[in-house]
Amino acid sequence: MTATTRSERRSGAAASRPDYEPVDLAIVAESTYPYLRGGVSAVIHDIACANPDRTVGIIHIAWDSSCPTEHAYEVPPQVRWVYPVYLSMEDHVEDFKNAPASALSLSPAQRRGLCAELFATLDALAAGEFEPMWQLYDRLLNPRTRTSPLWSLLGTQEFMAAAMQRFSASGIAFADLFWLLREFFSLAYAIAGEDYPQARVYHSHTTGYAGLLAAIAARQNRGRVLLTEHNLYTRDTINILLDRNMNTVVTAADWRIDPALDTAQRAWMAWYTEMGRLIYDAADHITYLYPAAIAESRGLGSDPAKAQIVPNGMLIDKFEPARQRYLARRAGLGGLGRPGGPVTWRLAYCARLVPIKGLIDLISSVAELVRSGVTNFTLDVMGHAEELPDYAAECYQRADELRLSEFVKFRGNTNMAQVLGDFDMLILPSYNEGQPLVVMEAMAVGLPIIGTPVGGMEQLILSSLDDGPGAAPGPCGLLVRPGDVAGLADAVRQLIADQPLYRFFSENSRNRITQFFELEKAMGAYRKIYSDLERGTAAPPVTVPRQRTADRPRRLLLRALDRAPAPAQEAAAPGWEEPAGARERQAR
Repeated sequence: MTATTRSERRSGAAASRPDYEPVDLAIVAESTYPYLRGGVSAVIHDIACANPDRTVGIIHIAWDSSCPTEHAYEVPPQVRWVYPVYLSMEDHVEDFKNAPASALSLSPAQRRGLCAELFATLDALAAGEFEPMWQLYDRLLNPRTRTSPLWSLLGTQEFMAAAMQRFSASGIAFADLFWLLREFFSLAYAIAGEDYPQARVYHSHTTGYAGLLAAIAARQNRGRVLLTEHNLYTRDTINILLDRNMNTVVTAADWRIDPALDTAQRAWMAWYTEMGRLIYDAADHITYLYPAAIAESRGLGSDPAKAQIVPNGMLIDKFEPARQRYLARRAGLGGLGRPGGPVTWRLAYCARLVPIKGLIDLISSVAELVRSGVTNFTLDVMGHAEELPDYAAECYQRADELRLSEFVKFRGNTNMAQVLGDFDMLILPSYNEGQPLVVMEAMAVGLPIIGTPVGGMEQLILSSLDDGPGAAPGPCGLLVRPGDVAGLADAVRQLIADQPLYRFFSENSRNRITQFFELEKAMGAYRKIYSDLERGTAAPPVTVPRQRTADRPRRLLLRALDRAPAPAQEAAAPGWEEPAGARERQAR
């Protein structure tokens, strides 16, 4: 399998520069497969394995060349190459040194005209006119067709004079403007300066840089673009940029109209928003994991006519041993919580130890349970702590300060297929999610879920799914507002105390996965889309679970009435108010 760096590809030494053969499918993603496990990487691996009759290439975008290079997956033989792309300026310094202003071969007047054309093209993009940007790309950026290197324009006096005039009303200092534009140019160069391998279909697993790369590669090679939104990249990136609640809705107009933005914030918001709109327009087809994402992405510039729901899928047989262990253990217990039965419930948390996953809230909820006299449980915290070690240390310290060593156990990275059968419920109190695979894995075993109404969680846990005739399974857990420490404690207390409700959720959990989220359904949908795109036709609708939003709940916790939950209503109405302190906990 081929993998080279950009400098190796640029060296020109034929003997040391392997060819990247044309493939049927090129999968494009940021910092994922095949070097990191879980999440989107797991989905990409499933897709690669599920297409043995297609040759596959992986275009792997990382920040710099110090990224992991050891395979975390056993890559199937149909994956012929991994093509790395690095965003950091440090990996492109030589390229910029080799692109001085003299390389433009233009007079000062011509350079001023080029500056005016560049800013007019950006204005057209902001107005929703995308073709001028692609024409400028072909003439000045595309390594196959360009007549002058646009990168050389950055170092000219004419460019900085034009930029200062354009941004004069903002009051930004010359040095600040120079470094801001330099960063934009270097990021654009990292993506747009490459000559990409040929593929019939480029499948990007996000907007952002992966989506832009897929659109550029497809233009170079006359390919087609499939975009999959596992979550809404533009919304999430902007909310991180502004350090605000991850579920804050973002629209394509926000960077223009928000009076609270400073110049740098407005520029970065425009960067991510307009890049997203360009990608949405270039995509031939777009898939989403859950229905609500289609409506929200429309406000970011996506076309619903291109949209299709393809949920994540589970290889259910992989979790069958864990399910059998769970069923045998439950049968042997004689009913957790009954008089004379065992006293210890085993609760599972599995996610990265980062603020948006809400672990600090869950630890506080454990303390509240203990204070209220509920002590017949343990919580195993499973997930890697390397991404934000300071936050992980804060979690350890909080559990220690609250004297919870008897109740909270930090287990580190864990193979969930091996251990899920040893638990009674999964808790994921996130502030932001797409369609989390760990929740689907727990459902495959039959565990009830306690989570939050973010992303695709309502679809997984609460919504009435309908895939044709026959009764659809009911809800399989409880959803609590993000940051609601007392609500989390109440949800755990309710499931421990109410055995009929627990069994109802457990049965539904397994049934929802087997009926609507089996892996082959998702992989079959992707194969059909690839075939249609390869033939040059728009992908027709594929039968997928539909979400019925019937009665919407007045409360965030489902209640047990006559040994069954009340009719499913809404888990969280749009615009709900955060509990006090929730944003501060999330931002830490």
